[in-house]
Amino acid sequence: MRNFLVVFLGLLLLFFAACKSGNEDSASEDQANDSAASTDQSSMEMETVDRAIQPAPPNGADYDTMFFEEYGTNPFVSTDDDTLSTFAMDVDTGSYSVMRNYIKRGTLPPDEAIRVEEFVNYFKTNLQAPTTDTFAIHVDGGKSSFGEGYHLLRVGIKGKEIEVEDRKNANLTFVIDVSGSMNRENRLGLVKKSLKVLVDELQPADQVGIVVYGSRGRVVLNPTSIDEKDRIMDAIEELQPEGSTNAEEGLTLGYELAREYFTEDAINRVVLVSDGVANVGETGHEQILNNIKDYAKKDITLSTFGFGMGNYNDVLMEQLANNGDGNYAYIDSFSEARRIFMEELTGTLQTIAKDAKIQVEFDPEKVDRYRLLGYENRDVRDEDFRNDSVDGGEVGAGHTVTALYEVKVKEDTDALGEVRLRYLNEETQEVEEVQSALSFEGDSLPEDLLFLSAVAEFAEILGGSYWAKESSLESVLELAESSAQREEHYAFVELVKDTIALRR
Repeated sequence: MRNFLVVFLGLLLLFFAACKSGNEDSASEDQANDSAASTDQSSMEMETVDRAIQPAPPNGADYDTMFFEEYGTNPFVSTDDDTLSTFAMDVDTGSYSVMRNYIKRGTLPPDEAIRVEEFVNYFKTNLQAPTTDTFAIHVDGGKSSFGEGYHLLRVGIKGKEIEVEDRKNANLTFVIDVSGSMNRENRLGLVKKSLKVLVDELQPADQVGIVVYGSRGRVVLNPTSIDEKDRIMDAIEELQPEGSTNAEEGLTLGYELAREYFTEDAINRVVLVSDGVANVGETGHEQILNNIKDYAKKDITLSTFGFGMGNYNDVLMEQLANNGDGNYAYIDSFSEARRIFMEELTGTLQTIAKDAKIQVEFDPEKVDRYRLLGYENRDVRDEDFRNDSVDGGEVGAGHTVTALYEVKVKEDTDALGEVRLRYLNEETQEVEEVQSALSFEGDSLPEDLLFLSAVAEFAEILGGSYWAKESSLESVLELAESSAQREEHYAFVELVKDTIALRR
C-alpha cells in the first residue's frame, strides 16, 4: 500500500506540472514571464520531493534509469569461413569513464555498459604520427598474456597532428540540458566548469552560441566571438535547472543556429551536454537520430558529452555522436573535463577523416582463427568496405584508433595478411585507401601493448565475455602493475584494485 501511495503521489505531481505547463503556453507574455519564474521554483520543489519519495531502483540496480545496450561479444572466426574483418573506426571513450564512475562510487557497472574498444582507446599510446600522410598504420604483437597458445595482434591507426595555431576556426553551438534532472548531484555545476575550460582554450577567431532546453528550448546567446569571452562566460554562469527534458527541441534550435551562422572552411559543430534522458517531444533515439543525419551531410557535426549517474542514457548520447559525425565522451569529474577540453581539444574539434573503415584480411595459410576485441556495434559488412555510402567513423587530429585481435597462427607471425584503411580525407574531400602488411617479429609484447592487453582483459571480465571466463582480475592487476608507465596507467591500477574488492 505504501508503494502505491508513493507512485500515486509522483504521478499526481507530474499531472499538475503538465497542467501548469499547458496554462503557461496560453498566457500573455507578461503572464508567461511570471509563470516561468513560478515554474522554476515548482521544478526545484518537485525535484526535492521526488528525491525524497523515489522508490529504490528496480531489479537490484544501484542507480535508477541507466540506459545501456547489449551488443554481444565477437566470436572466434575460422579463416576457412571468413578471412575478412571489417569495422568502422571509433575514437569514443565514454564507456571507460562511465565504468570508472561506477567503481569510484563503490559499485560494479552492468555488463552492457562495457565496450572494450572504448577502454583501449581511452589510453594514449607510443605510436608515431605521420609526417605527411593523413594516417600512419602500425602493426605489432606477441604472445597473448591471457590466451594460451594465442598471439595478441595490434593494428594501430595514428592520425596526423595539427598544431593549435593551425587549427581551423571553430563555430561552436553549445546545446545545454538545464532540465530538472541536471540539478541532481549538481550536474549543471560540473557542466558550467567544463564549458568554461573549453571556452578558455578557444582562439580569438572562434565563436560560441548557446542554446538551452528544459521543457522548452531557447537561444540564450547568439554566436559570439571569443573576443567577448566575458559575455560567453556570464551566459554559462547564469544557467539554472528548470522543467522537463525536451532534447528534440533543444537540438533542433541548436542545429538551426549553427546553420544560420555556418561558415565555409571552419569547424561548424554542435556540442551537446546532457544526461541524455528525454521525456518531452521525440524521446527515442531513433527518432532524434533521423533529424541530425542531414546536418552531418552538410558539415555541421555533433559531439556529445554525458554527465550524471542515475537518469542517464548512454545509448542516446553514443548514437547521437555516431550519426552526427562526431565523438562521444562521458565526463565524470573535472579532471576528465580538463583532459578532453584542454589536453585533447584540437583532436576533439577538428576532424581529419570521415567515414573511416578498417578491413583486416588474414592469410588462411598463416592464421587458423581470429577474434576482434570490441567494436561489436561498429561492424561493417565485408562487401561494404568500399561502399562509400555506408557510414564509417570520424577521426580527429592526432587521435589513435587501436584494434586488438587474438589470433591462432599456424606457423610464424610473418606475412599474416594485410590491413586496409579507407576514408574521406576532410582536407581534400577525396576518398583515399591505404594498406599495410600484417606482420610482426618476436613473441614479446611491447610494454605499452602489455598494458593495453590488461585493459582489454579487464573490460572483457567486467562485460562477462565468454572468452574471459578463465581469467582473473588478479592476473590483470599483476600485468597492469608491471607494465604501467604513466599517471593514467597507475590510476587504472587503482581501479582494478577497487574492482577486486567490490567483487569479493
